[in-house]
Amino acid sequence: MEDEKKIEEIKKKREEWERTCLNPYLERFGERDEMFETLSGIKVKRVYDPTDIAHLDYVRDIGYPGEYPYTRGVYPTMYRGRLWTMRQFSGFGTAEDTNARWKMLLKEGQTGLSTAFDFPTLMGIDSDDPLADGEVGKVGVAVDTLKDFEILFDGIPLDKVSTSFTINPPAAIILAMYTAIGDLQGVPREQLRGTIQNDMLKEFHAQNTLVLPPEPSVKIITDIFEWGVENVPKFNLISISGYHIREAGSTAVQELAFTIADGMAYVEAAIERGIDIDRLAPQLSFFFNSHNNFFEEIAKFRAARRMWAKIMREEYGAKNPRSWWLKFHTQTAGCSLTAQQPLNNIVRTTIQAMAAVLGGTQSLHTNSFDEAWALPSEEAVRVALRTQQIIAYESGIPDTIDPLAGSYYVEWLTDKMEKLAWKYIEQIRKMGEGSMLRGVLKGIEDGFFVKEISRAAAEYQRDVEEGRRVIVGVNRFTIDEELNIPILKVDEEVQRRQIERLKRIKAERDNDAVKEALEWLRSAAENNENVMPAILQAVKSYATVGEIMGTLKEVYGTYRKPIII
Repeated sequence: MEDEKKIEEIKKKREEWERTCLNPYLERFGERDEMFETLSGIKVKRVYDPTDIAHLDYVRDIGYPGEYPYTRGVYPTMYRGRLWTMRQFSGFGTAEDTNARWKMLLKEGQTGLSTAFDFPTLMGIDSDDPLADGEVGKVGVAVDTLKDFEILFDGIPLDKVSTSFTINPPAAIILAMYTAIGDLQGVPREQLRGTIQNDMLKEFHAQNTLVLPPEPSVKIITDIFEWGVENVPKFNLISISGYHIREAGSTAVQELAFTIADGMAYVEAAIERGIDIDRLAPQLSFFFNSHNNFFEEIAKFRAARRMWAKIMREEYGAKNPRSWWLKFHTQTAGCSLTAQQPLNNIVRTTIQAMAAVLGGTQSLHTNSFDEAWALPSEEAVRVALRTQQIIAYESGIPDTIDPLAGSYYVEWLTDKMEKLAWKYIEQIRKMGEGSMLRGVLKGIEDGFFVKEISRAAAEYQRDVEEGRRVIVGVNRFTIDEELNIPILKVDEEVQRRQIERLKRIKAERDNDAVKEALEWLRSAAENNENVMPAILQAVKSYATVGEIMGTLKEVYGTYRKPIII
């Protein structure tokens, strides 16, 4: 970014500074540690100057917001035009319980909804399944049929509020339910806005809500793409997630690399299906974690945008600039929260949220301070939302775009993150003999992703246990304390009420219509046709999540994760 003559002058000046200023000082006082590094293990130098980013070209590598390669943001005005969507992750108990919490959050100033489902729903089984016993409504809302969605969205207009759904194996069912609710509310499908996570590849890497094997899982995701571009063109059809990869223990570099690799795999699956990439790309979104290392997180977000723009334009030939955008939701790091001294989590979350905003996120969820103990109480979720509002309205951070651009350290670290992520991507591409889709599937089969993430998690935990990584309140600055925070507990009565409703729906619905819809679904799956129209018909006939997923399992089989050593 500087001419060669100027760079040489700076190098000489630096050598002089080291000789005459730094070294004598070091001899007397030393430094806190022999080595400093990010959470990804990237060595951090004492100081950065123009020589560290001399290889970067401002127009080519950084540029202006709203222009390729979008390092500084996808919109020309970013938060000066519109703040990020404040979207607290919420859901517990029955649809009535979650509807009430949503309305409370909207009243408090939240600007989007985000849905947590309970484990039975996430795994595609009904509340009356023996495997669901004890789990109904515990870590999210219980959804068995369209009736639950009708209650969930009672009084919430789908044309005014966008909703995100954190669900994967049954994502097609949830999208169908949302579409059906839109139809019931009279909202044109082309106006429906929201996001389904629908990212099965990272489930095999990290989160492990696994039902169908990898290849049929990708087939159904591609069905959703094909149906979605025609029917719900403003809806994000996938949220390609690094969040859960990070929560499983990956480094920031691994989170970046594996998420981008998964995104490339989905794009290749869509191209193989014959979907126009310029129609699909604007409906792809991403989901990242924001952890404690402030600058590394900012650099990760900036590098992700630049990488995706290059990939979409140069590798996949997307021609519409809108196809080059990497839009992303961020959640602060749940794995960083501590049960000890839980109020400290407010500070951690604030730092992480600031990194997300400085990194240019389009949507943000801040974790609540009590989440190392339980689902968030009203008080805790209000503080988490207020954290975003204080950053938005009091800090001045959103008033200028990408204010850390030009920082020698941030630009160097952005470049470093990108280079390290590309190494992983090329390794995965090699595993697939040139195909990212085949490479990712091979990496799942061979346990490549699990091994890499496990190795990083073990190293982090060892550093914490041996005191090299300080966690305030856990391995340093500890106190004897008595927990004195309100804990949200889901009533055991929830399961009884949910099963009672499910029985009533099964008794009242047209069971011939259910049978006919499920037979259509079975036929579509067996004949390699798009399953979305049949799933929508099944949902509208009040078939249950378990019945629909059960039909798919009968055709595709279920997945058993191999033992990986």
